[in-house]
Amino acid sequence: MDLLPSSAPLAAKLRNTLIQYHSIGDSEWRVAKKTKDATVWRKPSKEFSGYLYKAQGVVEDVTNRIVDHIRPGPYRLDWDSLMTTMDIMETFEENCCVMRYTTAGQLWNLIAPREFVDFSYTTSYEDGLLTCGISLDYGEVRPNFVRGFNHPCGWFCVPVKDYPSHSLLTGYIQTELRGMLPQSAVDTAMSSTLANFYSDLKKALKPDK
Repeated sequence: MDLLPSSAPLAAKLRNTLIQYHSIGDSEWRVAKKTKDATVWRKPSKEFSGYLYKAQGVVEDVTNRIVDHIRPGPYRLDWDSLMTTMDIMETFEENCCVMRYTTAGQLWNLIAPREFVDFSYTTSYEDGLLTCGISLDYGEVRPNFVRGFNHPCGWFCVPVKDYPSHSLLTGYIQTELRGMLPQSAVDTAMSSTLANFYSDLKKALKPDK
């Protein structure tokens, strides 16, 4: 088990990595799934043998409220259908924390419940926000869970030009689920999970909720 890293250098490196992903040209991405709420693309990851996924869609709300629903905090468990528990393990200055969370089984439990321990960082980006994270080898693994690993991932949320009450939400996710899983099952689960993320988020943000 690793000791906790120093938060400031890790946050800076993470932010730079996400900005680098955000500058990858369109020609490098292949469409994995399209729904009315979002488009999901993928490309081979440079971090591990799976894929780096990109998801993008317009969400009808202001950036701060959207990011408050995504980053670690009281809202996320209420609406994210994949997440089953979340605990803040450590809190640092500058909007950094370490959280442990668990996810439900997927694909009729072919993918068993997973546990993650992530360093999370939220910062300004252009006229909006970036909330990003990376897994740490920290803490004991709970019984009945497989410890997954999130390589650098994050969500950019910026106002849509001329429509400040709408935001463009772009996510980059590369999750190593670990365990003995067929790659095709992982790919199906990741694309569907990201598309569902947008529809679940939109429902949570509706004022009549």
